[in-house]
Amino acid sequence: MELSSPFTLSRTFSFSSSLTPIALQIQIFPKTPPPQLLPFRISAVAIDPPQEELPKNSPQRLLQELAERKRPYRRTPRTPPRNLILTRPLDNKRLANRLLNSPQLSLKSFPLLSSCLPFTQLNYGDRAWMEQHLLEVKQALGYPLEPSHTLGDDNNPARELDTLLYLAFQHESSQRNKVRHVRYGHSRLFFLGQYVLELAFAEFFLQRYPRESPASMRERVFGLIGKRNMPKWIKASSLHTLLFPYDDMDKLVRKEREATVKSVFWALFGAIYLCFGMPEVYRVLFEVFGMDPDAEECQPKLRRQLEDIDHVSAEFEGNISWQDMVAYKAYALFAHPRLFRACVPPGMHRFRGNVWDYDCKPQIMRVLGYPLKLTDRSPEITKARNIELDLGLQLCFLHPSKYKFDHPRFCYERLEYLGQKIQDLVMAERLLMKHLDAPGLWLQNKHRRFLMNKFCGRYLRYKNLHHFIVYSEEVQDAYQRSYRLKYPVNTAVQQALHGLSYTVYGKPDVRRLMFEVFDFEQIQPEPM
Repeated sequence: MELSSPFTLSRTFSFSSSLTPIALQIQIFPKTPPPQLLPFRISAVAIDPPQEELPKNSPQRLLQELAERKRPYRRTPRTPPRNLILTRPLDNKRLANRLLNSPQLSLKSFPLLSSCLPFTQLNYGDRAWMEQHLLEVKQALGYPLEPSHTLGDDNNPARELDTLLYLAFQHESSQRNKVRHVRYGHSRLFFLGQYVLELAFAEFFLQRYPRESPASMRERVFGLIGKRNMPKWIKASSLHTLLFPYDDMDKLVRKEREATVKSVFWALFGAIYLCFGMPEVYRVLFEVFGMDPDAEECQPKLRRQLEDIDHVSAEFEGNISWQDMVAYKAYALFAHPRLFRACVPPGMHRFRGNVWDYDCKPQIMRVLGYPLKLTDRSPEITKARNIELDLGLQLCFLHPSKYKFDHPRFCYERLEYLGQKIQDLVMAERLLMKHLDAPGLWLQNKHRRFLMNKFCGRYLRYKNLHHFIVYSEEVQDAYQRSYRLKYPVNTAVQQALHGLSYTVYGKPDVRRLMFEVFDFEQIQPEPM
């Protein structure tokens, strides 16, 4: 800043103001005036005081640098991607044509199967893949090579085998997975197949090893169908060439190899379950893939086992094979009688007529709606079923702290293990039939929110059934001081009830308990 004045001064001087820290300096600039008058020009320049540089370790300097880094960077707005731009809705005529031509509405007698079909008709690219590779898949799995639509009449679910096998092999890395109806169809089969495999192995190992704890059986299942062992089964069935046509599967990175194999493996068993049911799942597992439950890699860890002094049914003395699971015929007493006897030990008859049987059991049966009215050949069958149902209910509410150390199977652990698997499958089927156009990942997140452990225990507490659980005296005193310790127990009892209803009355009764009695589809909070 420079100021001029007409004053005539003879020297240069400077002054500073006491009000402001600005120093003013006045300087005289001589000019060449006429000889009569000698004018001088006065200018004032403002000079900022020098700021002292702060040391490197000074807190003030660090705060200044942090404030400069926190300044938001102004980004220029960009147009959203094309897949996020909302399109106008379909008019009524086009929407009606799309719904009427959808394969998902073509099978009225098989709602679960129709919900896993693609929501549009297969195009030329889909049919070209099927003509090129489907014969190889059928030959490896042991199915007839004729087109599936020639198998039986319209009421045969195997007519959709070709379409489901095609969707099962369209993993994320495949070229056809980029199409929306193929990608959604594969993810929905992938979502269903994982729970089918878990339930199949749970039933198999519960009957094959009637004295083992659920922890050992979980290790056996992981040893057979863990993601590290799945590539071995795919290669044993010669299906790895369809998954990696241009690469050697053994030389790929383990992360890339296992993710692709797992999605195809689970989706494949989802398709087989929809077309042929659980017996065909066992055949493909043990005959096509050649799984051996007695192999060394799937044996559980050595742990201290409690001595089991109680006897088991005579049919469990020998090792049950997968052929026994397929050829077994259930009689009129139970939906799954051998599975019931594998979970409820015969020694439970000693608890008939105790105080719990007269005091707590009628209240529980009134809430659950038991016994169900079934048409039997004779009253003796109905009476025998009700007696076994009473023993199973008492086992569901028997905490391990009460009798497990003397009688390892006198607790709800085996029924809990079975009930967890069957409720996962029933909820998965429910979500698939309810949300026809949802991808598998969205269904997976919704499935987890519905069946979180804290929610399962909450459903039991809403019905006030948690008061009937039988504990030992030490555990009861500890739970009285900290009531939240009971929450995992409530969840276990809830799942044990589902396992008991599955063995006695079958899968329809599990649906009744989950969606009518306990109302599992209550509105849950969204995930953070």
